[in-house]
Amino acid sequence: MNFTRWSARLPGTQRRAAARTDHAVSPDRRDGSVPLARAERITDDTPSMPALDELPAREVLDRIPALVALVQGPDHRVAYVNDAYTTAFGARPVGEPAREALPELEALGLLPLLDQVLRSSKPRTVKSRKAPGGRSYTFTCTPVDAPDDRSRGVLVFAADVTDHADAAERLRASEREQRRTAVTLQRSLLPQELEQPDDLRIAATYHPGGTEAAVGGDWYDVITLGGGRTALVIGDVMGRGVRAAAVMGQLRTAVRAYARLDLPPHEVLQLLDGLAAEIDANQIATCVYAVHDPNEGRLVYASAGHLPILVRDESGNVLRADEPTGPPLGTGGWMHASGSVPLGPGSTAVLYTDGLVERRDADLDEGIAALEGALAGATGTPQVICDRLLRSAGVTAGHDDDVAVLVLQHPARTGPDGELFRNAALELLGGVEAAPRARAFASGVLTSWRFPADLHDHGVLAASELVANSLQHGTPPMRLRLRRTDRRLIIEVTDGDDHLPRRRRAEPADEAGRGIAIVAAIASSWGSRRTPGGGKAVWCEFALPKADG
Repeated sequence: MNFTRWSARLPGTQRRAAARTDHAVSPDRRDGSVPLARAERITDDTPSMPALDELPAREVLDRIPALVALVQGPDHRVAYVNDAYTTAFGARPVGEPAREALPELEALGLLPLLDQVLRSSKPRTVKSRKAPGGRSYTFTCTPVDAPDDRSRGVLVFAADVTDHADAAERLRASEREQRRTAVTLQRSLLPQELEQPDDLRIAATYHPGGTEAAVGGDWYDVITLGGGRTALVIGDVMGRGVRAAAVMGQLRTAVRAYARLDLPPHEVLQLLDGLAAEIDANQIATCVYAVHDPNEGRLVYASAGHLPILVRDESGNVLRADEPTGPPLGTGGWMHASGSVPLGPGSTAVLYTDGLVERRDADLDEGIAALEGALAGATGTPQVICDRLLRSAGVTAGHDDDVAVLVLQHPARTGPDGELFRNAALELLGGVEAAPRARAFASGVLTSWRFPADLHDHGVLAASELVANSLQHGTPPMRLRLRRTDRRLIIEVTDGDDHLPRRRRAEPADEAGRGIAIVAAIASSWGSRRTPGGGKAVWCEFALPKADG
């Protein structure tokens, strides 16, 4: 339907159209028609408004709440200040240079800005400057042209933004407090104090990334397994926030529990993989779990989508650990495998998260290669190496990602220090006659190591019971190994049977079953594990008496 055609018939339509036409085309028409009468009425009742250029500028500037000042000439002599400016800073003498007459502008660092505006003839603005007296202002300096240089000037316009500035500062303070709380939460989920094994020197560092309150999911841990062996773990839960930190905390706790089972690294990752899927199927985490055995001189590890371990040998050569590696934790359906890398005396290994080597403008392999170069030239204690690696990677307070670094050294001990770390081993050949040979061997070794009489006797008894247990329940090959550190004596027996012993309570009539109970009673700790390739190892430890002094 054509509403335009029908609207011409509506009451008043024609009169309104005529009024518009008469007013626009013939304003002098005086025929008494209604449109003219209406036009005259509008003209008579409407007061005449002065043109904008006829308004008194000084009166307007005096009444606006913003601060206004006008300076002229190269030395910015004061030409005018409005009432608001006077109220804020007091009366200002006209004709004096701004450096003496307007000290508040000098205190705010605005005098150089006036020079820039005068030279460039372009306005400049500085936001939220706190002036003497505590109020905050946003200053806009606008050039005022004139025929001669001494008349050219700058109009200073200052808007009071104190409320906005205070609100912004409260927000920033709140964000800083939230970040401090978030970082405290993150650090509380990490080890408060690293365990320090006998044979390794270890240091770690965590650097929170970004400035927002969201916490990350980077984590690390060091776990003493007993028998001289140490587990090391580092991981990264993808994403940020409390959820990532919560998943990280659960995984770290689970790793410590699974490590007590003394399983091979790949089996620990299999358990973690299932747990991660149960915690949150949408949350992915990478992880490296490694075990160091000083008797083997190697680091046995398994990786779930994590970055490769770097090892620098005693000659300064850096080795990047190869495969195997599997997908991140939580993906399921993958059988992880263990690999190994040499870590003999004098070697240093580095475990790290991607925040140390990953950059948006560079390939990940370039970052790892740069870390290898930094590690090759980094010497000193593990903590010193941690700090140097962070500096070489450009990790600062404004770094946009969390960084975790774990450095471990296997020191090369010589001289008197080397005398505190000794090994002795005996192959247990033959049948039952191996038992007395083992006792004699243990007695001779412990005597040569100059242990106190009670520790000597306990050590010989523990070695005898472990060997007897292996002879009765194990299979060849069998081996007795004694090891001393600066803090403990370790006795270990290995054999080819993979059935782990367990402590049980023997009845009075039983002729066997008391060996492990005796060892557990006299030793500081004991345990057992399956060895690679089949078989088992049963061990016990005795704490050495502390030296006087």
